[in-house]
Amino acid sequence: MANTSQHPFHPIIYVRGFAATQGEIEETVADPYMGFNIGSTKSRVAWTGDVKRFFFESPLVRLMSDHKYQDVFVEGDDLVAAERADQPVPYRCIIIYRYYDEASKDFGDGKTPPIEHFAKGLGTLILRLRQKVCANKDNNITPKDFRVYLVAHSMGGLICRAFLQNSKLGSAEARKAVDKLYTYATPHNGIDMRIVRNVPGWLSFGDINNFNREKMSKYLAVPKGDDVSVVKNFPPERIFNLVGTNPGDYTVAGGISAWAAGDSSDGLVRIENATTHGPGSDGKDVNSPRAFVHRSHSGHYGIVNSEEGYQNLTRFLFGALRVDGIMDIDDITLPVEVQKAHEEGKSIRASYQFEIVASVRGCQWQMTRREVREHSAIFRSYDELFPGKAGTKRPPARSKSPHLFSIFLDPGKSVKTSKSVSFAFDIKVLVPDYVVDGVLFLKRHYEGGFIFRELILVEAFPDETVPAGWRIKYGFQDINPGKPGVSAETRSLVKGKLSAGLAFDIPIEQKVRPGLLGKLRIEARPWT
Repeated sequence: MANTSQHPFHPIIYVRGFAATQGEIEETVADPYMGFNIGSTKSRVAWTGDVKRFFFESPLVRLMSDHKYQDVFVEGDDLVAAERADQPVPYRCIIIYRYYDEASKDFGDGKTPPIEHFAKGLGTLILRLRQKVCANKDNNITPKDFRVYLVAHSMGGLICRAFLQNSKLGSAEARKAVDKLYTYATPHNGIDMRIVRNVPGWLSFGDINNFNREKMSKYLAVPKGDDVSVVKNFPPERIFNLVGTNPGDYTVAGGISAWAAGDSSDGLVRIENATTHGPGSDGKDVNSPRAFVHRSHSGHYGIVNSEEGYQNLTRFLFGALRVDGIMDIDDITLPVEVQKAHEEGKSIRASYQFEIVASVRGCQWQMTRREVREHSAIFRSYDELFPGKAGTKRPPARSKSPHLFSIFLDPGKSVKTSKSVSFAFDIKVLVPDYVVDGVLFLKRHYEGGFIFRELILVEAFPDETVPAGWRIKYGFQDINPGKPGVSAETRSLVKGKLSAGLAFDIPIEQKVRPGLLGKLRIEARPWT
């Protein structure tokens, strides 16, 4: 069923990222929108073959033009902060949390408060916004119904998590008002560099030790030594992690940061540290939804000022359907020569990389992309896929089934009168480098070769007469290009008491060695 909430377009509070030096702080506070207004200009090859400019106006402008949001600046005043009863605050508004003002020499005392202080200030801002919004009778919203979205970049995501997770940092009343949290390139599990794992706690220059895990555990209210990327006191399913995979365009410190963070990063935050997880509605540990885009941490080609970031943002906030893809692998066969070596008692080692690219119908950008050449592919060793004695067939380790994607779809953006929503995903399982008795096996190896590859189309049709409110079809691009024509045989999907949906399987049976046996598991659930 579609989103029937009276107010699906809740107020948005943007929480910017880290500023290290006093100069960066002063530059930050001089910007009314603290970077949320920055766009980008890139080049794209047109259908004629010519190279043309592609303009992304910024998340701020696009939210205003596409979804009729308004800012709260009038005649130089911030209406949320100012005592102006003559100017109502609209419900569909964008607020900038200007937490660095206190650290500015122009607006404060030039001393930077700790993250705990910023987290408390976020709660105060939410309650202040609620007061202003509810005072506007045109909004027709009560304090009980008031909700807010948090959108954060980098350290801003840690400020939001500290506020949500740590009961000592702000009121429970303010926390209850938060509906969803969207994070761009947040170091949820700290920052690691080539030369040092975990930013040292004693490195206080510019408060960079905010990203030290021991310090993070304190303001996130996580027991010392535990995984600081675990979300508590807030549903991890309602946090979205957008992960950058392009360190090359991050030019801070003359490129030293990008070198130190390494290839599998956005130039500052490593991919492995940019996501969250925690106990879901059924009590089991679940990953927060996430997407991977080839963007850097910030700058002209940064993750915030990207079309991919904006499209994931708006579908997560306003969409009506969530679809997840998981690959369950029952068996992977070895090449004939490698299998023979195994039967002769030789040691066989291998690991597998899964590439996934997902895009929505009618658009020239991708929702998520994980590829080997961008150092973002999903990695699994054979032992991880099949715990036990190497080389023997055994039941699959479902916990290690690669989670391919979480896609949010919005019927309001549908290009069809039926309001159907559709996406395609290209999945590839690459041929691994086999090591036989410690020697790399290259006899029949072709770099870039794959065990399995399919481009699969999925289309969902709103239908209140069927379970979960959606009918689903799927198809294969190589059989029926552009037309999902197979009606999915769905089954009920229930997780906990509050989450229901449907699921279906797409069988995989690749008999030629090296081959693959398993299924693609697609799970869909209404999203509000």
